[in-house]
Amino acid sequence: MAHANGVNGTNGHASTRRPLPCGIYAPTMTFFDPVTEELDIPTIKRHAIRLAEAGLVGLVTMGSNGEAVHCSIAEKVAVTKATREALDSAGFDKVPIMVGATEGSVKGTINLIKESEKAGGEYVLLLPPSYFRGLMDEEAVYNYFIEVADGSPLPIILYNYPGAVAGIDMDSDLLIRLAKHPNIVGTKFTCGNTGKLTRVALATNAKTPFSEGTGYMAFGGMCDFTAQTLVSGGSGIIAGGANVMPKVCVKVWNLYAEGKKEEAFAMQKVLSKGDWVLTKAAIAGTKSAIQSYYGYGGIPRRPLKRLDEVRTSAIKEGIEEVMALEKSL
Repeated sequence: MAHANGVNGTNGHASTRRPLPCGIYAPTMTFFDPVTEELDIPTIKRHAIRLAEAGLVGLVTMGSNGEAVHCSIAEKVAVTKATREALDSAGFDKVPIMVGATEGSVKGTINLIKESEKAGGEYVLLLPPSYFRGLMDEEAVYNYFIEVADGSPLPIILYNYPGAVAGIDMDSDLLIRLAKHPNIVGTKFTCGNTGKLTRVALATNAKTPFSEGTGYMAFGGMCDFTAQTLVSGGSGIIAGGANVMPKVCVKVWNLYAEGKKEEAFAMQKVLSKGDWVLTKAAIAGTKSAIQSYYGYGGIPRRPLKRLDEVRTSAIKEGIEEVMALEKSL
């Protein structure tokens, strides 16, 4: 089972892409002007640099946390382009960018992937199609990913997030079948099912901090099971919480990778407690936390609700413990 994680060329494209390393990734927030709701490019760049400085090994633009569903294709391209520019300007030119590029059709998805590549994306993160949910049986989902993979100039990370796609939950058998395609190089398990992650990581001989394996990447989808992902043979974490407490996420990962498992598990408890506050508060709450602790963050695009002062204060207080740890690192 060979995969195109960092190799020369995919589907005839002869470029050398940055490989996906093991470690912590953040699905970056997309920041908007609080009045006009237009893209705030300077803040998008500032945020990308802060995350790279904190030790994240990769960034994901236009994921769920990036409010991809609220952005036009031109805006999606602009965000990815700005993120690549920011990383390169700050000396983080080796940090890869993954792009959320899900569209409703095979043709639309491939077109968006091509635009994402032009903007500096090197991998794409794709949800299964779900608008016509009643027609999306396992065969339809399988065919969608295979046909996109056949036509995509960039390698694909499957995104298993039932809550975002009307309950479609790809099981380990389907994910393992799809992994046989050389242009499908990983899965993000936002379903939180560590048993499923274990089975897929085992079947694909996934890359870990201890072994290169085939290069296939099995990503935990939330930082509240970072250590558990490592126990399960995982390759990394793509977690919204890493926008707020990236250093703690990195520290848990590194402690376990260094063999300091008890220290990793102790810190994981603090991380899981804080991440639950952010998970419940969703995008508006994560932006609120960034505003409270870093002085920028702002608001989500409507129709997502803006938080009042009471809720903002409650989120700030709810993550005080993990943020004290963050500031100490």
